[in-house]
Amino acid sequence: MTLQKILGSNPIIPVVTPLSVDSTVKVAEALVAGGINTIEITLRTDCALEAIQAVKDSDIDITLGVGTIINGKTIHILDEIGVDFGVSPGLTNGILQTAKQLDFNILPGVATPSELIKGMSYGFKHFKIFPANAIDSKALLKAFNATFPGIQFCPTGGVSVDSMNDYLQLPNVICVGGSWLASKLDIELGNYSRITENCQSALAALV
Repeated sequence: MTLQKILGSNPIIPVVTPLSVDSTVKVAEALVAGGINTIEITLRTDCALEAIQAVKDSDIDITLGVGTIINGKTIHILDEIGVDFGVSPGLTNGILQTAKQLDFNILPGVATPSELIKGMSYGFKHFKIFPANAIDSKALLKAFNATFPGIQFCPTGGVSVDSMNDYLQLPNVICVGGSWLASKLDIELGNYSRITENCQSALAALV
């Protein structure tokens, strides 16, 4: 599946921190129960790769993404696992070159025109705007739309159910990423029904 199809079919990408293998699988199940069929599992904990493999090996019908990729070596590992796409908080030559070499779906993170131009020089057309809440990301996206037509973005970092539509209504925003759907607290408490409800509420709130 192409990155365009993955992002275009999923206006909200849940960003999930894996606290354990078992809870990550249950979060994936809760997301699907709530109508969201994509997950971005971040590489922020020691159990992350094991949790990613467990979701991959499960019978859950979910598009499997992995976030917090910071080097090309990790892309090789994820390509072996067979994940559907990857997300990085920034971009490096190593990340871009490896993704290009392996034909791996990657959403590189950018926050400046120079970073964007570098990513475009490798042929990429989809980027993560990060951290969206720490920069004037809406103004930046509007400027990017005028200067870089045809390039699409996924703002992530501080996006919420209250702000997601402000982003999604911009012509160059294909989707948003957010951790509010499956918060660390809800995962710690095993509150999977709350995660399902968050998904349902978010989908109902889409304009």
